[in-house]
Amino acid sequence: DGDNVMNVLKPRQAAPELSIETLKGNWKLTDQKPDNFTMIVFYRGLHCPLCLKYLTELESALQNFSDVGVNVIALSSDNQDRAQQTATRSKLENLTLGYGLTVEAAQAWGLHRSAGKGKTSTGVEEPDEFSEPGLFLVKPDNTLYWSNVSTMPFARPNFTEILGAVKFVVANSYPARGELA
Repeated sequence: DGDNVMNVLKPRQAAPELSIETLKGNWKLTDQKPDNFTMIVFYRGLHCPLCLKYLTELESALQNFSDVGVNVIALSSDNQDRAQQTATRSKLENLTLGYGLTVEAAQAWGLHRSAGKGKTSTGVEEPDEFSEPGLFLVKPDNTLYWSNVSTMPFARPNFTEILGAVKFVVANSYPARGELA
């Protein structure tokens, strides 16, 4: 069934193309030149209270990621207005926040998708459809290093742990894992 098309990304392979509008202008993965990684955080959208908390945590860790050579973007399928509301509610002053993630891009990144079910606990209407969370580290050569994809908003990768892992990986030239078919 064509609605269940999902890509399984493999480390050490080229990351899917990603070009997205952000609240700061257009952003392209291939334009990123981090010392070590680009971290791409896909979130569900304004309707998700767990996402807003997660983005607030990410905002407070941004300088630490920058210090270890990691560029960061967070994005969703929300429109510009909802992305701006997310930035306001989560007090995101420095985080690059992307919006307008297409179904095709979500599928290319292997994200799970959900249908809206009305208003959430925060009283915000869910979009008709949206992608579930995913977090990716992409090397400067545009190959995938690490991925974490979920079907639920719960139990996301902890930014303090990711930061520690990046420091270890860089210090030890630790290879990308999970590359076998």
